[in-house]
Amino acid sequence: MNVLTLVLFVAGIFLLIGGAELLVRGASRLAGALGISPLVVGLTVVALGTSSPEAAVSVGAALDGRADIALGNVVGSNIVNVLLILGISALVTPLVVSKRLVRIDVPLMVGVSVLLLVLASNGNVGRLDGLLLVFGVAAYTLFALRESRREGAENDAPAQEEAGGGGRLLLQAGFVVAGLALLVLGSRWLVEGAVAIATALGVSELVIGLTVVAAGTSLPEVATSALAAFRGERDIAVGNVVGSCLFNILAVLGLTAIVAPGGIDVAPAALSFDIPVMIATAFACLPIFFTGYRINRWEGLLFVGYYAAYTLYLFLDAAQHDALPAFSFAMLAFVVPLTAVTLIVLAARSLRRRLRKRP
Repeated sequence: MNVLTLVLFVAGIFLLIGGAELLVRGASRLAGALGISPLVVGLTVVALGTSSPEAAVSVGAALDGRADIALGNVVGSNIVNVLLILGISALVTPLVVSKRLVRIDVPLMVGVSVLLLVLASNGNVGRLDGLLLVFGVAAYTLFALRESRREGAENDAPAQEEAGGGGRLLLQAGFVVAGLALLVLGSRWLVEGAVAIATALGVSELVIGLTVVAAGTSLPEVATSALAAFRGERDIAVGNVVGSCLFNILAVLGLTAIVAPGGIDVAPAALSFDIPVMIATAFACLPIFFTGYRINRWEGLLFVGYYAAYTLYLFLDAAQHDALPAFSFAMLAFVVPLTAVTLIVLAARSLRRRLRKRP
């Protein structure tokens, strides 16, 4: 690790911030100009764009024979997306959740996460599995764009006036492309520096993929969603997270399984722990999204806390630290059950209030 690596690491952070600003500004205005709802733009265009670093890293790692990094990057990125990015975005400002997300997209995210566990249960995600996943992302994208016309028809008039003509439309498209380019370049520089640091510390490739690489390639989502929340584009903030989780499994992992020789081998640790954690975080969205269709700041803090606990567990486990048994017991015996009971009570109260409002 040299000085140039550290310089690129810092430069990558600034490129991510600038790229997120251009992407959010261009995407939100394009949504209105094309009659597409901001939520669907977040679920498709922005999500696909911010997932491009995951695609580049996972495909490259798989071709280099580093299956642990390829798989760990996707699984870790989805955990980062839900726990860290949604958490940070909700801390910036409470997020109002679209009913469509609760009815369609989050259940799809849960289903796709479970599908990955099923496909990986034999220890390998092969090329036929990859083709199935890629077909799924194509079907989802077409469905989302078709549905967007109905959702966007109600609010496209004011936005179209703001967008103004073909020249302005091309300008906003240029912002989107430039923002995506800066995000990809910035995340690449940052990930290279982060991997160099982690490798120097002797951390395993699976842990590097689940934490350092996953967090690094998810920085476009972090920057985009946090900035979108700050600018009041809450549909883009939440849609970007949910859409990125879908694209990571369907598009990124699907494409990686197709191009990698022999598919992607799945480590037993990922199969028994990390993929189930990813599924659990996807399930966690349902009760939180369901309680008033809103993610409050305390819920965002809860998500961030769980991500910190998950990351700490990975490093304690990698180092076989003496504190690992006590930490695991505290999480499984107290923290997780208490959180589950709290969410169940909140969901029950929300359901009871809705039933009372019905005639």
